[in-house]
Amino acid sequence: MGHAEPQVTSTMQSFWMPFSPNKEFKSEPRMFARAKGMYFYTPEGREVIDASAGLFCVAAGHCRDEISQAVFEQLQTLDFTAPFLRGHSKSFELAERITHYTPEGLNRIFFVNSGSESVDTAMKMALAYHRTRGQSQRQLFVSRERAYHGVNMGGVSLAGMVNNRRAYGTGMAGVYHMRHTALPENKFAKGQPEHGADLADDLQRFCALYGGENIAAVFVEPTAGSFGCLPPPKGYLNKLRQICDQHGILLVFDEVITGWGRMGANFGAQAFGVTPDLLTMAKAMTNGAQPMGAVAAKQEIYDTITQAGPAQGIEFFHGYTYSAHPASCAAGLAMMDIFAKDRLIERAAAMSPKFIDAIHALRDMPIVTDIRSIGMMAAVDIAADGAPGARGHEAQKRLYDAGLHLKSTGDALIIAPPLVMEDKHLDEIVSKLRQVLGSL
Repeated sequence: MGHAEPQVTSTMQSFWMPFSPNKEFKSEPRMFARAKGMYFYTPEGREVIDASAGLFCVAAGHCRDEISQAVFEQLQTLDFTAPFLRGHSKSFELAERITHYTPEGLNRIFFVNSGSESVDTAMKMALAYHRTRGQSQRQLFVSRERAYHGVNMGGVSLAGMVNNRRAYGTGMAGVYHMRHTALPENKFAKGQPEHGADLADDLQRFCALYGGENIAAVFVEPTAGSFGCLPPPKGYLNKLRQICDQHGILLVFDEVITGWGRMGANFGAQAFGVTPDLLTMAKAMTNGAQPMGAVAAKQEIYDTITQAGPAQGIEFFHGYTYSAHPASCAAGLAMMDIFAKDRLIERAAAMSPKFIDAIHALRDMPIVTDIRSIGMMAAVDIAADGAPGARGHEAQKRLYDAGLHLKSTGDALIIAPPLVMEDKHLDEIVSKLRQVLGSL
């Protein structure tokens, strides 16, 4: 199907689009007008199946009436209240509901507005915690190559994706990067690969080189998502946990993508059996219907910071105007109900083997150079054509025209559908993906 003629381009000039080729898009726009369930719809009314849950957000399918109604009623009741020195009941209720899903002990919830803000908040928590304990020399952070930790300056400094860093200088000083775990011997692995646990020893090397007593925290995505689904090698996260414990370093799991069922468990922490000290989340916690994120902290971290503060003063000088926004909390509570009622996380775990097998069936296509998968996320690497990412960019155009939406990074196509996906949707996704790959 050919691409429709550009529409309303004269009104498009004012918006500076994020992570988009602005000049190209505004000359040849690809738009969505509405969404429902598993599908987006173009302005012409054409169906486009959503194979990326929007952007890893829409776990329960688009436009859930329960969430829309909860937000509507909230905005008619209490549209906004300052989160500093004032509160509203839904913020406390949502925090409590979230702790029913987080790993045991991570029972203090700090609300933010995005995954990027959750990462920078976790960095501040780590620094404040160590300073309060008399270890203010702990100023260093460790992350990984091919990591994505949002786009605020703290997260950009942690990032291991060069295009997210190169235009902004060196970022924060004192951030070191372990090697990534995308090894050639792990190609086409289903689930956790066998090789690469020893790469966690990079952290031990940094402890020897810079002093483990100077490192505040290690930030890790349980499965790197934005770079193209890089599951952790067996034993890798366990070894990181062991090294952190040995040196008194906080372990932070960035679960903005991997949380809320994507790994086939509540969070990646439970899926891989490793408990961090801090855990970031966002995206699916409101089904993407309202901007919201959070940091789950161990009670010890909360207690250390708050008990060291003044009896009647602020203990942690951090927060956002829209932290625990009433409408976002209403959306989050409605989503908690959906998780429970629809058993979304159990559903994801049950669907995962069939999903993984279906995606790996694309291995027979000559253009496919690797497939990685775990839980309800997979990535298909396609052979580069000239400049890296050029073929992936062309694929995005053809996917839209073929009626399929998914996330891509360079030449990696990332599939992470809503957790309400049924067999017929999986068949449609794989069929259209095979069609587009064949056309390339």
